[in-house]
Amino acid sequence: MLQERVETRDGWVSVAVHGDPDAPGIVLVPGVMSDARTWRHVASALTAWPSVTVLNRRGRNPSGPLGDGYDLATEVADLGAVLDARPGPAAVLGWSYGGTIALLAAGEREIPHVIAYEPVDPEFGSAALPDLAAADAADDTDRAVEIVNRQISGYSAEHVARLRADVGSWAVLRRLSRPLYAELRALNTARLPERLAVRAGRVDLVVGAESTGRAPYGTALERVRARLGEHRVTELAGHGHLAHVTGPGDLARLVDSLVG
Repeated sequence: MLQERVETRDGWVSVAVHGDPDAPGIVLVPGVMSDARTWRHVASALTAWPSVTVLNRRGRNPSGPLGDGYDLATEVADLGAVLDARPGPAAVLGWSYGGTIALLAAGEREIPHVIAYEPVDPEFGSAALPDLAAADAADDTDRAVEIVNRQISGYSAEHVARLRADVGSWAVLRRLSRPLYAELRALNTARLPERLAVRAGRVDLVVGAESTGRAPYGTALERVRARLGEHRVTELAGHGHLAHVTGPGDLARLVDSLVG
């Protein structure tokens, strides 16, 4: 795995390149509460592309800070800079917030294939924004992790207690929560175009079977679908929103199967 720095219009991001760094391939865009490291098992399991580039979005070491004026357009521009830095045209796989970024990028530039796993929209998680703002102002990352799991994702108090009991994993979640408020605010205040991904050669959506038809992720997916032209939806059996954690090999095999 090779780590590279990519200059953006007002900062920099890092990428982790798996496979042949000189070959075209696929770019992975993680969502909130994740980074290139949490997606490494998916990246290493993909076989349909000679290279897999994982974007470490802003606010995640060693990428730069979110910066003043951060919004969804910032993320789209960063993805564009990464695509420009990679050899040849690249497919893009985006997860959650990263899926939204990928679909928006495909409205501004030609992308041959966009794969979005449970992308979200501006309505997603909006009720939790005031509490996240308070946690952010207090620099209370424990509270931020609780909010994203309980109020946004809808997990039980027992689930959060199990997460907290794993000291190492909880520390990672606290670190990943630092940009969370700014990211959700950027999503909630965005105005999506009436039609998404109009310059994509092909659009595939993926939904975990545990999310299908259910709030918050399955319902957000349906709202995103209403803004898409021709696309295909594939269900990943046995998993929900966190398939990159619960079944990275299963997710990679499904994504590989979407080629061709």
